[in-house]
Amino acid sequence: MKTILTCAVTGSGTTLKQTPYLPVTPEQIATSALEAADAGAAVVHLHVRDPETGAPSMRLDLYNEVVDRIRDKNTDVLINLTTGPGATSSSESLFTGDTTFKTIEQRLEHIRVLRPDICSLDLNTMNRGPDRVTVNSVKTVREMARIIRELGVKPELELFDSGDLHIARMLIAEGLIDGTPLLQIATGIKWGWDSSVATLEYAKQILPKECVWYAFGIGNMEMPFVALSTINGGHARVGLEDNVYISKRELAKSNYQLVEKACRIIQDTGGEIATPQEAREILKLTS
Repeated sequence: MKTILTCAVTGSGTTLKQTPYLPVTPEQIATSALEAADAGAAVVHLHVRDPETGAPSMRLDLYNEVVDRIRDKNTDVLINLTTGPGATSSSESLFTGDTTFKTIEQRLEHIRVLRPDICSLDLNTMNRGPDRVTVNSVKTVREMARIIRELGVKPELELFDSGDLHIARMLIAEGLIDGTPLLQIATGIKWGWDSSVATLEYAKQILPKECVWYAFGIGNMEMPFVALSTINGGHARVGLEDNVYISKRELAKSNYQLVEKACRIIQDTGGEIATPQEAREILKLTS
């Protein structure tokens, strides 16, 4: 089986203080995604940013511009849009009612309008810092899964710890996930899975029997997890969302560099890189 390589282009956590090479404007994000595709990524995972401040955004016009720019230049690469924003607020706001949480409809507006090939579906409720918390109730993820299925978009089930994996298995058992499930094991996020061999060994034991999956690590575990995931039968992900360095103390100047390095690792360990069309076949996408 060939390896599907995903590039997480900008994310919501990486900042311009960490790296001046972070794509922020719609043009920069789209250009970086296209470069990643040229380097070998079959899938580009996309967030959008306020072009003035670089802060994470949920604006539909920004998503629309990014997706249009990519589709105008490359009709093959698979587009994976996040639905994570809108689920995190300050812990104090849970008691005051003054939260930044968004409704399901707001979190899925860009999915309904743009109909990407894939969209993330976060299952986690977890601490995101000393005073911030992410909340995704079982009721919420069930409803989001139902709507995503109706829209004909492939959900990528995001697994930040073992509890998320059990929720994923529940959604699959309830028939809310069509076709072969796609699962992502996200390691290294504080208070979630550790980026370790033990984590991957345990997660593999409780994965659904028939699924497409990959594991990734953040920071200096990004490239080791390219190897760990693929030699264990999974796929892979890299990108400036997860890590800003190409080597020790050397900033990556682009997502292209990170994808290029990941391709070398996969090939050097005996793997082959899937084209976008081959990725569609592996994921059993119909269009």
